[in-house]
Amino acid sequence: MFGGRKRRLLFCSMTQEEYNNLSARIIGCAIAVHRQLGPGLFESAYQACLVYELKRAGMKVQGQVQLPIIYDENRIPKSYSIDMLIEGVIVLEIKSVEELSHLHLAQTLTYLKIGDYRLGLLLNFNVRLMKDGIQRLVYRF
Repeated sequence: MFGGRKRRLLFCSMTQEEYNNLSARIIGCAIAVHRQLGPGLFESAYQACLVYELKRAGMKVQGQVQLPIIYDENRIPKSYSIDMLIEGVIVLEIKSVEELSHLHLAQTLTYLKIGDYRLGLLLNFNVRLMKDGIQRLVYRF
């Protein structure tokens, strides 16, 4: 729909197990960053450190990926910006807030929908234990 044919073919070639393994590796990197930095910093600090950690783990990371929307058959470029796209298939949204809200979840689900992605991770680094700040969102499998 919005992502193009090549990306859809990539989606079809990845199994659910491969998505699970990749998301587990991403979460492991997020936990490593959180262990070193702890809660209380700005999103940008966590994002920069997580990009470093993900690349160090051998993952392809794209930051601030622009997503267009289609409205009344018109393509509106740069309507949305994903924090990170990992390996071209997993949307990663970074937060550093007291508590994740329904709006944060809706935002991430919107990115999955308009970008035609299947899996997203919403990570809130402003928690005592990182495991409490992880939301795994599945759009379609």
